[in-house]
Amino acid sequence: MDAGPRTRELTVSEALAQRRSVRGFLPDPVARSTVEAILTDARRAPSGANLQPGRFIALTGTPLAALSGALAEAIAEGRPQVAEYSYFPKHMPPELKARQRAAGYALYEALGIERRDLDGRRRQFDRNYRFFDAPVGVIVTIDRGMGKGCFMDLGMAIMALLASAEARGLATCGLGAIAHHGDVVHEALGLPEGELVVCGIALGRADPAHPANAVRTAREPLEVFTELRGF
Repeated sequence: MDAGPRTRELTVSEALAQRRSVRGFLPDPVARSTVEAILTDARRAPSGANLQPGRFIALTGTPLAALSGALAEAIAEGRPQVAEYSYFPKHMPPELKARQRAAGYALYEALGIERRDLDGRRRQFDRNYRFFDAPVGVIVTIDRGMGKGCFMDLGMAIMALLASAEARGLATCGLGAIAHHGDVVHEALGLPEGELVVCGIALGRADPAHPANAVRTAREPLEVFTELRGF
């Protein structure tokens, strides 16, 4: 079943404040009508010249299991990763590297995975390819011919999707790792050649007992990333 009804709708600020990356989900299915409503909200995001770049392929049940199985098989066979775009800076500045490590250490600590437990960390990372056992997995793609600005527009659509899910009592996790094996996704889903796999999204109800879901990453205070002039 879907998440239970709320006594009132969340404000945008409340939905954004509550949202977090969830890595432990309940098996409860999500109704098609709810998924359609969330994806409709995503498409309401603005885009330059109203190009509305990007597509969302939502999977559940057998199709989702088949994709997860194909990804697991590729990893077990040692199939090389295919990086079609650069997600992180090629040279990570020290302050950003520290932020990245802090987020990773917090997650592994919550899961009881020691810093030197490389196998444990790898197994946890590979759960990305199972969509963290969420009942719904979404594959996000964009036409390879689109410009860099269209990636920004698609990012706004993804954020609208995450906020819409949160407002409806559902949880999400963005899965950049899916793009590491975009060729496998292409084959499994029969995607057109012109589509580039951008990421995946896990969608479902959060498991409140899962230790990973207790982790909340910190955000920089306003004065660090903002200038206010003329106020």
